[in-house]
Amino acid sequence: MIIKKFTGRTEEEAVQNARKELGNGIVIMNVKNVKKKGLAGIFGARLVEVTVALEEEGENLKKARREMPAGQTTQASAPGQGNLEKDMVAARTAMNLMNENSQSIEKKLDSLQNLLLSRIEQEDAAMRQEMAEGRETEEVAFEPTEQEKFIRLLYNTMLENEVDEKYVNQIIDDVDKSKNTNLPLDYILENVYQKLILKFGKAEGIKPGEKGPRVVIFMGPTGVGKTTTIAKIASAIAMEEKKRIVMLTADTYRIAAAEQLRTYASILEAPFRVIYTQEEARAAIQNYSEYDYIFLDTAGHSHQNEEQLQNLKKLLDTVADMAEYQNFLVLSATTKYKDLLRIAARYMEVTDFQLILTKLDETTSLGNLLNVKLYTDTDIAFVTCGQNVPEDIERFNPQKTVRQLLSTKH
Repeated sequence: MIIKKFTGRTEEEAVQNARKELGNGIVIMNVKNVKKKGLAGIFGARLVEVTVALEEEGENLKKARREMPAGQTTQASAPGQGNLEKDMVAARTAMNLMNENSQSIEKKLDSLQNLLLSRIEQEDAAMRQEMAEGRETEEVAFEPTEQEKFIRLLYNTMLENEVDEKYVNQIIDDVDKSKNTNLPLDYILENVYQKLILKFGKAEGIKPGEKGPRVVIFMGPTGVGKTTTIAKIASAIAMEEKKRIVMLTADTYRIAAAEQLRTYASILEAPFRVIYTQEEARAAIQNYSEYDYIFLDTAGHSHQNEEQLQNLKKLLDTVADMAEYQNFLVLSATTKYKDLLRIAARYMEVTDFQLILTKLDETTSLGNLLNVKLYTDTDIAFVTCGQNVPEDIERFNPQKTVRQLLSTKH
């Protein structure tokens, strides 16, 4: 694992500097404003510093190690110790380099560790109680170590938060591969924490068009809050970024949904139009070519309806021929895991997309966020947690979600 800092006049420039050196596989861990050292820092413009991570073992890793300041290079693992110690040593070294962000993460890790250790003590107390009452079985042939108890508790905690068992095994297997049975518990927790963040990654979100309006297309099944989600995002862009927006809907099945979107468009003083055919979609994009964003709501329908999926594909092909676009699949975090995978699989047959997960306020288990992210191999851009417009939506925060996945509080 490589974690390094890069600076630039803007966040985009700093990220580009990172990608030039480490490639496109980086994950942005932290962004903050910094000053140059010396007199230039007093009178000059501020710079943007990004901290990025890369989980890679090839030439990029060797290059990063050569270029790190003396005394701060990551240590190689001893022969036979596998990748775990390298990851943990690299993570620990990187954490020491992250200054304010490092302290923040350490506090969060300490909090998580205290919760987990509390659970270990509770389980031990329950086991001792059973033994005192004569219910000890002959199968208990040895006393597990503190490290084994901690790994087991991490495993069970992720399962309780409804992370798919196969993904939990992938994460925990890296810990079990180590031959070192005396690893500090904070090393183990830190390693799992960082791996989960890297697995989530970071979505690009909604980007402005370069040569005209950006058409932002929202699709998904009925009942997931798609129309309200569009209103939240459009409101934020119109009011905070002062961008000119247009709202279109191709949902001709539900009159209430079209009227709801029309109401939001009226409040934002944005043009609104109902689209019935591909030709009307083409005409609308041409008519509103001077705007910044065109938000397009598509009809919600069952993922098993082949005809409607094909109609959606035709609409998407029409937009792709006309303008720069981005697709977002809106899903509810409360949907059953198997249904989520079936829905995502059908839309993956139609187009590429980023994810938006809604109704986080209606569930206490966020494992489905990791499950659907890893299953689709795409990123989560936004999450919503209520009906208020535009407040109850935020850019997806991997660190916040990982803390909840490793938390024993429900």
